[in-house]
Amino acid sequence: MDAKSDLIPIGLRGLIDPNMFRQMVAERAFFKAEKRGFAPGHEMDDWLEAEKEVSNQCFYWQQEV
Repeated sequence: MDAKSDLIPIGLRGLIDPNMFRQMVAERAFFKAEKRGFAPGHEMDDWLEAEKEVSNQCFYWQQEV
């Protein structure tokens, strides 16, 4: 298996390393939880929302200007 197959597709042309993607999502989810005062019961919502935001951000990074 080559290194390129380990990448996560983002948008039509872009790829991102899965570890980098997870790190970006984890950081964004942490800040969402922090903003709520770390109230329990919203961890999955924070993670999924962060995942969507990071995916969108990476997609736009890959767009031609």
